[in-house]
Amino acid sequence: MIPEDRPITAQLNTPSSHSLPEEDQSVLQIWGRQPLAGQVKISGAKNSALVIMAGALLCADDCRIRNVPSLVDVSRMGEILSSLGVKLRRQGDALEINASHIGQAKAPYELVSQLRASFFIIGPLLARLGVARVPLPGGCAIGARPVDLHVRGLRALGADVQIEHGTVHAYIRGSKQRLKGARIYLDCPSVGATETLMMAATLAEGETILENAAQEPEVVDLANFCRAMGARIRGAGTNTIVISGVPSLHSTDYSIIPDRIEAGTFLVAGAITHSELSLAPVIPDHLAAVIAKLRSIGADVISDAPNRLRIVPGQRHGATDIKTLPFPGFPTDMQAQFMALLTLSEGNSIITETVFENRLRHVAELNRMGADITVKGNIALIRGVPMLSGAPVVATDLRASAALVLAGLAAEGMTQIQCLHHLDRGYENLEGKLLEVGARLRRIDADMELPSSEAPGSPLPT
Repeated sequence: MIPEDRPITAQLNTPSSHSLPEEDQSVLQIWGRQPLAGQVKISGAKNSALVIMAGALLCADDCRIRNVPSLVDVSRMGEILSSLGVKLRRQGDALEINASHIGQAKAPYELVSQLRASFFIIGPLLARLGVARVPLPGGCAIGARPVDLHVRGLRALGADVQIEHGTVHAYIRGSKQRLKGARIYLDCPSVGATETLMMAATLAEGETILENAAQEPEVVDLANFCRAMGARIRGAGTNTIVISGVPSLHSTDYSIIPDRIEAGTFLVAGAITHSELSLAPVIPDHLAAVIAKLRSIGADVISDAPNRLRIVPGQRHGATDIKTLPFPGFPTDMQAQFMALLTLSEGNSIITETVFENRLRHVAELNRMGADITVKGNIALIRGVPMLSGAPVVATDLRASAALVLAGLAAEGMTQIQCLHHLDRGYENLEGKLLEVGARLRRIDADMELPSSEAPGSPLPT
């Protein structure tokens, strides 16, 4: 965590890609079958924070972003911005960003390779400086996320874009060094491409129309942030976004939206442990697909206030089928968590993953805990079982790690989860929040042995 009122760069000790992250040296032990109760504070949206930090490059004045979660990914994005000459300072959950003096237009590979979201900087860098050099972000555990839509869109805006030796070189020809508005159709509603091109178009000459644009709440959040800086954007949240370019943007003080995936994860935590949990702040419309599926299995979600939801589990939960889709469909980022829940639901459920081709690797770990899941291609058949049993498991990606935590909360005995660096990328103080509502768990060094029966009476995360 970055201490308050300290330069963010002083606190970023991201390991090199050739060293084992410190988080890999610890494990999370969970003693399951504990009832949960109470209220959970939902943090700011990780995926909004990352792209809005990149969006601050568009502005030559100070920007303050509030409700920024304290996460490994946020720290890594801060390192990338700092490498460009941007000044950052954290005060509580607020992040002050000053991009008035960008010293260079090239991001270092050793940083970009650790965070795919860092590729977002190419749009605002190009729009602001007329040139950008960003390494290709490389592979991803959950599947391919090519940048061809980004590249084609930037070319449509008038940029010269070449890919050489693993780096995307983009620059604007001519003395004005401004992109030119264009009509761009995206072959698929890519969130990353939509956000990259929307940021690039804010400072372009003329009007840009993005068709088949992504409609995710984080896209709307970025548009609202850019509008707060003086950008002219309309249609965000629909499949057609229109951006009328302006010469420059000004400073702003902006608060990002609550994290809908964290909120969904805690809703499932209540359901899988048959416990009532209250969550705030949330935006219920962002969780419509998740709420619908919870209700379809027999749980209920009650809105106690405009920004507060309460999960009321059913006595028994039944099966349901899920197909992941772009927003407003069921989010791929909630697929693993729901699979954990469906392992304990009566009957047979089918999950079809359509967004990422390699996002079912948590199946083997859930089966290790006693689940009955069969995978064929991108389809998982889940046969509900009466009980899960605690076991040593390995997190394979961010949302898989959350699914294993949920399974551990419901399992008999102790579950021990390795590779916690995935979890730390996207959940702020997850262990602390679970402890506050009654979970029994602790994080320990990997070489520290504890008998499975030795559950701590008042566990504290380390």
